Amino acid sequence: MTDIALIIVAVIFASAFTAYLIWLFKTRKKRRIKREKRKIKQKIVKLSNGSVKLTPEEFFALRNKSFGGRGNPQYSKTCGFKGVYVLYNATKNKYYVGQGHDVLNRVNMHFTGKGNGDVYADYKYGDEFTVSIMALKKSGFKTLNELERHTIAFYNARSEGYNKTAGNTDCKRK
Repeated sequence: MTDIALIIVAVIFASAFTAYLIWLFKTRKKRRIKREKRKIKQKIVKLSNGSVKLTPEEFFALRNKSFGGRGNPQYSKTCGFKGVYVLYNATKNKYYVGQGHDVLNRVNMHFTGKGNGDVYADYKYGDEFTVSIMALKKSGFKTLNELERHTIAFYNARSEGYNKTAGNTDCKRK
């Protein structure tokens, strides 16, 4: 190769390499966000797969279970915990995601007419539901609001389900 040809190849290579570096620099934020979203999705999938799916009747039986005899407290009164729940209407293929500091009692409210009215109406008129509960503790999320928002997004519960909002936000108070 002649010297001119080597110079042209070097310039082309340098230009291509520079363009690649510029592309990497400009897209780093998008790639970081994409990685974060993938990690969040993996957390939600892991939590969802690890949760037990109960029918409302099985849920009521668990919630009302007593720890031995008369006068002893029910499970729901002694084993309350913070978490997020997913109510799935199998008849209509719709989800509702909510949160509670005492999640067992919060889920119960939906099936007794004190929660989301649309969920209660569908349950009352015979639609089949399942209940899944995910505890905040050891979930990998810092707050209930964060876990709820990501779970709503994962299940498309706002656009295709019962949820009317994308979830609560964490506000820092002064």
